[in-house]
Formats: sequence, C-alpha cells, structure tokens
Amino acid sequence: MAGEGRNHILLVLFIGVLMGALDIAIVGPALPAIGEYFSANTRNLTWIYTIYVLFFMVGTPLMAKLSDRMGRRFIYILDVALFGVGSFITATSPSLEILLLGRAIQGLGAGGIFPVASAFIGDIFPPEKRGGALGTIGAVFGIAYLIGPILGGLIISYGWQWLFAINIPVAILVVILSFLVLPKTSRTDGKHFDWPGMLTLGGALAGLTYAINHINTEELLASISSLEVWPFLVLFLLFIIIFWKMEERAQDPIIRINLFKNLQITLVSLISIFSGLNEAGLIFIPAFAIVALGFNNAMASLMLLPVVVAMAIGAPTIGRILDKTGSKILMVTGGVMLAVGLFIFGFYGYQFHYFILSGIFIGVGLSALLGAPVRYIMLNEFPVSERAAGQGLININSSTGQLIGGALIGAIIASMGGDVSAYGFAYICLAISAVILTFLAIGLKGRSAELEMMK
Repeated sequence: MAGEGRNHILLVLFIGVLMGALDIAIVGPALPAIGEYFSANTRNLTWIYTIYVLFFMVGTPLMAKLSDRMGRRFIYILDVALFGVGSFITATSPSLEILLLGRAIQGLGAGGIFPVASAFIGDIFPPEKRGGALGTIGAVFGIAYLIGPILGGLIISYGWQWLFAINIPVAILVVILSFLVLPKTSRTDGKHFDWPGMLTLGGALAGLTYAINHINTEELLASISSLEVWPFLVLFLLFIIIFWKMEERAQDPIIRINLFKNLQITLVSLISIFSGLNEAGLIFIPAFAIVALGFNNAMASLMLLPVVVAMAIGAPTIGRILDKTGSKILMVTGGVMLAVGLFIFGFYGYQFHYFILSGIFIGVGLSALLGAPVRYIMLNEFPVSERAAGQGLININSSTGQLIGGALIGAIIASMGGDVSAYGFAYICLAISAVILTFLAIGLKGRSAELEMMK
C-alpha cells in the first residue's frame, strides 16, 4: 500500500481514538453540572465515571478478539457506532439511570477503538513504519488531556449535554470515512474468547465497586455490615476465587495467573492498581474547585490544566531519560511527588496557589507511574511471544484501580457531606495510597539487575 493511502488510514484511526480519549478528559467538568441537573449526590455521580471504566475494560479484550475473527474494519466501525449511540443516549437522557446506560454503551465502544486501531496499524504498516504510526495514535491521549479541560470549559456554559452531543457528528464522520478509506482485512479463526473469565472478572469488580461506593466513612463498621455492602463484598470474593481457578485452565485467559510467580510483575501490577486509583482522583478536581475556590463550572474545568500540562511535559521527558536511569528510580520519584502533591491538595487545596502547585506535583508523579517505566518493565520481564499479554495486564490493573478509586472517593465525599473537608480527606486518603505505592516501587529491580534481565 502506498504511503499516501496509509496516511489516510492513520488519519481516520487518529480521529476515532481522539474522540474516545476526549470523552474521558471532559467528563470531570461535566460531573458538577450533571449533579445539579439531576439533583444527584456525589455517591451516585461516581457511577458516571465507574460504569464507563467497567465497560471500557470489558470492551478492550472483547473487541480486540472479535476484530481477529470478524475483520478489523467491521469491528472498528461497530465500536465507533456504539460510542456514537451511547453519546446520543447520554446527551438526551431524561434521568440519571438512562444516562448511565448511555455511558455503559460508550465505554463498550471506546474500549475497542484503541486496540483495534493499533491492530490495524500492525496489519497495514510495514515494520519500519509501525513505531511512528503507533506513536501518533498514542499521542492522542496527551492531546486529549491537554485540550479536554479547555474544551470542557468552553462548552459547559451551553449545557453539559453538549459535552456528549459533540461526539455524534464526529462519530458519523468517522463511520463514513471508515467505509471509504479503511481496507477490509482477512479474518482468522483464532482462539475462543474467554467469555466466562471476562464475565466473572466484570461481576467481581462490579460487586466491589458497588460495595465501596455504599460505605459510609462516618459510620464505617455499621455501613460495612449493612445489606448494601457486605453481600457485595462476599460476591466479589466468591467471583475472584472462581475467576482465579477458571483462568488457570483457560485456553486463552484474560489474565495469565502464572505470571504472578514473578515478583517484578506482581509489584508492577500492584503499582498499576494504585496508580489507577489515584488517576481517578483527577475526575473530582473540577468539583473540588467549585467547593473550595467558589469557581463556576467553566472556570473549575480549567483547574485540571496544571495536572495535564505537567503530565504532557513529564511523560516524554521521563521516556527520554528512562534508558539512562532505569525504571525504579523514576517510579520511586514519581510516587514521592504524587504523595506530596496529594497531601498539599488535601490540607491546603482551598488556597488557589496551593491548588495549582499540588496539580503540578500530581501531574509529574502520574506521568512517571502511568507512562513509559511501567510498560518498559513489562517488556523486559515478558518473553517476546507474550509481550502483548503483558501490556494488556497493565490496562486491566489500571482500570481496576480506577474503578476502586472512583467508588472510594465518591463514598468519602458523600459520607462527609461534600464540603471542603470531605474533599480534603478524600485526597489525603489517596496520598496515603501513594505512599504505599512508593514503598512497592522501592522493591523493584535496580538498574544493574534490569540490564542483566535485558541481556
């Protein structure tokens, strides 16, 4: 295929991934406005984020596998169409329940857009061109997080519905361009998708999320023993045990259980979960700005900029120095900076200059913990034939952390009345989790052991 044709394909994939990535970046500014519109508390609003993440996590392996069996173009168009339909339902929803249905459909579609786009690049681009093409697609998330808060601030004044309605014409455009530009790819029989494993894992995480979301931190023991919490905790434990046993025997498991015999992989998995938990805290920053600083919705959305600008600068910088320093020192440093930023946020976030300062610390810390070092370790620890499984494991762990984090923060804020002290305590809890994360990172291999492993 000629270079010009590949560039057209890359453009179509780029637009589709950007659409999905932007929806993650602008949901934070939408939460306070949606809460006012439906008179919903923080505990219920949390589901707008967590249900998206849950179905995103289900959609990622499902759509990737279906694209192998049914063709890339068909599944890519299906994913974009699902995202568009979900956006329409979300934007026009008459109730919070219908909105959540729309968000679930959005998440299912978005979960497939990025892996199918990446697979398309592997099919269409020659080996010497794949790195640049994948880099272009990967950069979409940085672009989305940079322009997302600005776009959210501009659109939110016209109504939160437009934050989701704007996806509809873009989705229609991508579907049309996909029919015109994307080539049909051959189908492969492949292995059967691990439906029992995916449904069991999804059920376990849904039960855990629901239980955490209904914990009252003011009456901790009483709430844990209530019917809204303990049965779902039991359900989570039961499903996890079943999932573990099933994955040991599965032909093509969602998670390869034998991987956790490797201490380095176990540590990185735990770090990814804690990183995802802290990443969920970003969603609540605009709401915190409204309560702590008295900003309106448009101004509050811009308070995400210190974090995303720091991440945009930090991620490529960390990637460039990774080969010189190794992953351990960067991840320990990132954990320390994240903890410091969250403690500042928790104790002094009601002051504007501290709000900005803490955002910078948090952004730099997350850029080390969510970016290149984690994937670098997984590439080193996995054999070539299983590297894709290693990268997928990072995504699953991070999504698990996001689910738990969103539910936990929402529960804390709702339990304490949603004032400044409630948000402050929630971010102090995240800071403590960042300290735990830092100690886990100290247990990683040093640079010399890392180099030896690479040999």
